[in-house]
Amino acid sequence: MPPTALLDFAARRMPPPEWVGLPARLVPPPIEHRLVSGLLDRLLADQAADGGFDFLQGHYLAVEVSDMRLRRVFTAVDAHLVLASRRQAVDAAIRGRAVEFLLLAARLEDPDTLFFQRRLEVTGDTALGLTVRNLLDRLDMADLPLPARILLNRAARFGKRVRAARPEKI
Repeated sequence: MPPTALLDFAARRMPPPEWVGLPARLVPPPIEHRLVSGLLDRLLADQAADGGFDFLQGHYLAVEVSDMRLRRVFTAVDAHLVLASRRQAVDAAIRGRAVEFLLLAARLEDPDTLFFQRRLEVTGDTALGLTVRNLLDRLDMADLPLPARILLNRAARFGKRVRAARPEKI
């Protein structure tokens, strides 16, 4: 079986997104906070050092992956991006399906395209949401370790394949 046929076969047999998101929903918050904070500190150290998250100080932003039923809330503390309580009231929220966030993270789609086509949407404080969108646009993929870039790219491409194979599920 050629590799593309194997990928198509796997895409058609993917479980529903809410099942894929289940492990992330079950991680206890203290463990998740430690893991996510450490990862964000490593990946976004340059932006934190340049004051890139100052706009989020005292504000809360939710990132909601609707098809996986995931909601994470972020804020800035001492110039560092940190995870807040999932139940925290937020000033703004960015909502979309998992594949849209993967495409954004992998730089396979432009943030403007995703927002203007309403595949990602901002609710609440639109100024805060636009600032976050602009920050995402300025992030340099070259700052990520090569294995992370490869993983993001392959996951995003596979997500597009799953969406094409099973549009009703994604």
